[in-house]
Amino acid sequence: MKKSRIAVIMIASVLCLSFAVHAADEGDKRKGKYAYRNVFKTCHAQNPSVSEKPSINPDAKTQAQWKKIFDTKDFAQFGCKDVWAKLSAEDLNNICSYLVSGAADSPTPAKCK
Repeated sequence: MKKSRIAVIMIASVLCLSFAVHAADEGDKRKGKYAYRNVFKTCHAQNPSVSEKPSINPDAKTQAQWKKIFDTKDFAQFGCKDVWAKLSAEDLNNICSYLVSGAADSPTPAKCK
């Protein structure tokens, strides 16, 4: 009886830890939305000719296209290369999660408002 309880507790612990690790890899969409908008606000502050609002909406690309951009770290199409270069890995991961979750082929395509 005790052995079966211990086995169940161990299995539950392993499952909980695996979900936590998976969630950590995905990034935080809410923080990503904030960071994405903040990149353009920072860029606008440095160069007023650049729009304060993001130039590319999440629904402008598919999930695979967004993932490719972040895998290759090709941020030239966004402009403000120096601002993108200064972002932490966590910020990039969060922004990627936000953009992928709102991609054209996602269940809930999103536009920046």
